[in-house]
Amino acid sequence: MKRLCILALGIVALTAAAASRPPNLVFILTDNQGAWTLGCYGNPEIRTPNIDRLAAEGIRFTHALSSNPVCSPTRATFLTGLLPSQHGVHSFLDPKFMMGPEAYNTLQEFTSLGEVLQKAGYTCGLSGKWHLGANMTPSEGFTTWTTKPDGSTQEFYDQKVIENGQLRVEHGYTTDFWTRKGVEFIAANKDRPFFLYLAYNGPYSLGRLMLNKAQNRHADYYADKPLHSFPRDAMHPWQHDNKSFHNTDAARRRMASEVSGVDDGVGEIMAALAANGLDDNTLVVYTSDQGWMGGQNGMWGMGDHFRPIGAHELMMQIPLIFRQPGTIPAAQTCDALISNYDFMPSVLSQLGLGDRMPKQPPSPGRDFSPALRGKPLADWDNTVFYEMESTRAIRTARWKYVARFPSGPYELYDMQTDPHERFNQYGQPGTEELKSELSKQLDSFFSRYAAPKYDIWKGGGSKAKRHAP
Repeated sequence: MKRLCILALGIVALTAAAASRPPNLVFILTDNQGAWTLGCYGNPEIRTPNIDRLAAEGIRFTHALSSNPVCSPTRATFLTGLLPSQHGVHSFLDPKFMMGPEAYNTLQEFTSLGEVLQKAGYTCGLSGKWHLGANMTPSEGFTTWTTKPDGSTQEFYDQKVIENGQLRVEHGYTTDFWTRKGVEFIAANKDRPFFLYLAYNGPYSLGRLMLNKAQNRHADYYADKPLHSFPRDAMHPWQHDNKSFHNTDAARRRMASEVSGVDDGVGEIMAALAANGLDDNTLVVYTSDQGWMGGQNGMWGMGDHFRPIGAHELMMQIPLIFRQPGTIPAAQTCDALISNYDFMPSVLSQLGLGDRMPKQPPSPGRDFSPALRGKPLADWDNTVFYEMESTRAIRTARWKYVARFPSGPYELYDMQTDPHERFNQYGQPGTEELKSELSKQLDSFFSRYAAPKYDIWKGGGSKAKRHAP
């Protein structure tokens, strides 16, 4: 009994010490995951109890969208608050920019989230996928740096990792490895403010690995499941890659197993925060770099897997969950249209550092942090924008307009009556004025924010290889 009392007093002391300093930030970012794959977003088949608990204990955004459908650009946007046509990363980076003589940090010209937090007294650690260049060298405010040497994922076992500045093979399950390094970082920095960027390369859902059986603890559970939440449909005529995954049980089961594997990691991270007395003083964010489609409309993958490049809602819709007991009320949802370029200003504001948001280049990001505290988003402009290379889109509360430079094809959807984007109204009688107004809004937004050297519509270039005309 005496020992239990001493242990309880120790936990109370840890909690009190943590509460007297700025909140920690744990930013959990997954790779290629649509919100629809999670239980808290309505999936009845894939087991995600730990992520569901995050949502139950915090706030879940129902219409969070990525501004691009590919990993390098979206990761750059999360960390800078800038669009691809501002930071210049329009697509996924070539491996030569990550390792070797041509490697360089694509964010070096900007002030990113890690740099802001480091200057505010935070210790910053990366565990997981970087894919923004110069992968061997810590950068952007991070002093702890464990990552991958590349961007794609060939498998989740016996893979190369970078740890302590050295390249080696990790023989275990890499999802568990990133989690373990995150838990170690939390324990090592429990006495000071920290920022953990836990960037899983799972569930991934691409490449030949999708036809391999999963090896994690969930594989046997899903081995005989039909997984009807993955729709069966004829292949969309715009599908360019991933054709072998359509209507394939092996691919569905692999995806489900990897989603549940990530969920295990989330549970371990939350347990580590509680064990170190940091639960109430840590802002935890769960999201994905971009959305993903697993059979809906006969589509598998994201925008770059289609020709022309796609801008379907489920390629854009990401999970977005915030949790901090005592600060963020539990069991909230927010239906506002949110973009990942809104993430950095909102997180800094929630941490009490809103005045440190970089002013140049001007971010299009807006501060949605009042919603985290249970307040309405007064005067919120319910509009978000999207781009990949020559494809751009505007999404309003009701409409989506997709334009492709220089000559289309164009798309126009009524998202209230046609949420699955089955009927393209572009060119239909009576839509001319609407199309003109949406086109003007799209052009005005990018004219305001796009940097000339990275504005592809106006002859600008990209730091990444172009993948479509």
